Amino acid sequence: MILVTGAAGFIGNHVARLLLERGEAVRALVRPASSPRLLEGLKIDICAGDLRDPAAVKSAVSGCRQIYHAAADYRLWSRRPGDLYASNVEGTRNLLTAAGEAGTARVVYTSTVGTIGLPADGTLGNEDSPVSLKDMRGHYKRSKFLAEQAALEFAENGLPLVIVNPTAPVGERDFKPTPTGRIIRDFMAGRMPAFLDTGLNLVDVRDAARGHLQAAEKGRLGERYLLGAENLTLKEIFNRLAAITGRPAPAMKIPYALAFAAGVVSTAWAAVSGVEPRVPLEGVRMARKKMFVDTSKAREELGFAPRPVTAALECAVSWFRRQ
Repeated sequence: MILVTGAAGFIGNHVARLLLERGEAVRALVRPASSPRLLEGLKIDICAGDLRDPAAVKSAVSGCRQIYHAAADYRLWSRRPGDLYASNVEGTRNLLTAAGEAGTARVVYTSTVGTIGLPADGTLGNEDSPVSLKDMRGHYKRSKFLAEQAALEFAENGLPLVIVNPTAPVGERDFKPTPTGRIIRDFMAGRMPAFLDTGLNLVDVRDAARGHLQAAEKGRLGERYLLGAENLTLKEIFNRLAAITGRPAPAMKIPYALAFAAGVVSTAWAAVSGVEPRVPLEGVRMARKKMFVDTSKAREELGFAPRPVTAALECAVSWFRRQ
């Protein structure tokens, strides 16, 4: 049996589906409040529970030889930031503690590109780029950084664990959607009149899922592996979406100061209204730097070979249209 946390989410669901395609028996730890639609029709042993509940986690881990921990509270704004730390940090500690007690043979922890250091000289970030908690902007990135540090501590103490750091995944079944999926959806709806001078590394979500399995099979214990494909500016992403959809790409570039001001106002109003901000300040701060990274380590050590992301963007556009 293989346990997948986050199987009701974007990356985790693709990991679970890939395992099922390989003939594996899969169990999913699913929060009672999570939507089950991504799991409908799948032959998965669903274990209801929350990462914050040690007893539920222990029950889910029991009898599992492998664990893929892809679950995370992924929000760029919350009225209760403590919820992100409870799920992402303490929840990860609960799971890894249970894995160690159960003698799990291999754990793959899904971190994020957001914990990767970005050199000040503009060169590409990689798994060895210096980085610390003070470099993390916002509660989501801080919580994931702390969770990754906890995972590394467990690995140092003997837990057979490998860390993967996916970049921005794109493709079908992005129900929530992710921030990248929201960019695609808003572009399709004509809600992207301008662009910010920023950039992302995109990866086909199916390749990111495949990279998880490769990390379990070939990854060195205690190591981190960036799972990404192409470094693209936001303008380049819009140009590709324009070619796919037939919609014009925005031609106007927004100054960062204007975007920051919009983030301040939008986030301040969210604190009053309780409604998620249209322009989260945390997202604007993250966009200050281009998240361009070097993924050669995963390619060389895992055999990670991602496809060009244009096909993934086409897949995402087609899926959003169907929705």
